[in-house]
Amino acid sequence: MTLWWFSLQPRNDRDWQGDVAREPWAEVNGDLVTIHNVRNFVYCPDNRNGEKGPRWETRTVRISQLTGIDAFLNFWGVSWMAHPILSFQFKDGPPIAVSVETRKEKGEDYSALGGLYRQYELIYVVADERDVIRLRSNYRDGEEVYLYRTTMPPAEVRERFLEYIRSMNELHAHPRWYNAITANCTTTIRSQRSIAARSPWDLRILLNGRIDEMFYQRGLLSTGGLPFGELKQRALINGAANKADQDPEFSRRIRTGLPGF
Repeated sequence: MTLWWFSLQPRNDRDWQGDVAREPWAEVNGDLVTIHNVRNFVYCPDNRNGEKGPRWETRTVRISQLTGIDAFLNFWGVSWMAHPILSFQFKDGPPIAVSVETRKEKGEDYSALGGLYRQYELIYVVADERDVIRLRSNYRDGEEVYLYRTTMPPAEVRERFLEYIRSMNELHAHPRWYNAITANCTTTIRSQRSIAARSPWDLRILLNGRIDEMFYQRGLLSTGGLPFGELKQRALINGAANKADQDPEFSRRIRTGLPGF
């Protein structure tokens, strides 16, 4: 049984669920980065999963126009676990959000135990915020989404963006297994950095429901001078997201009035 388990190989050609049917990849040409398979599905009350409105796009952005990284934190019922989504901000275009997820096959559900045993491949979902954020804040039941502005300077933002591009291209060429501990939605982001560039280890990287508190303590969030408790309370965007639902200005509206923006 052990030999069989080690013989399992990750693949990119399974019968995938629609929301992860295509893996993103990018071409870098100097300042220009062209990203293929950017997800921008259509959601509405009678199409909560986007299955009736799949839309995949190709977007070209300029590295020189990157201005910052905003961090979303998504909770779905337990306070000690969350799902982070980083969103890259551009001076001359809409944000590009990236969510590290399990790539599930049709008919497959997530299992925490299965996440330890080569059941799912890893995927970087690259998406419009009106897709990957609105899905969680507006159309999934019982989920909460918090939004923070980070303090990363433009040079570091560009470095982080290119780390994501390299990682997604590597996955496009060489699929990898998701692992609930060593290659999950948070540890994957940390491990894509060089060892010398990684931030110090903290248990909150693994039990990531408090990772925003860790960021706050390390000075990585724009706080507006607020203590952490008040900052987090005001960072909840579900109300604003539901009001902005179908508005093309969704990304602007969910940031209006938030501390640090």
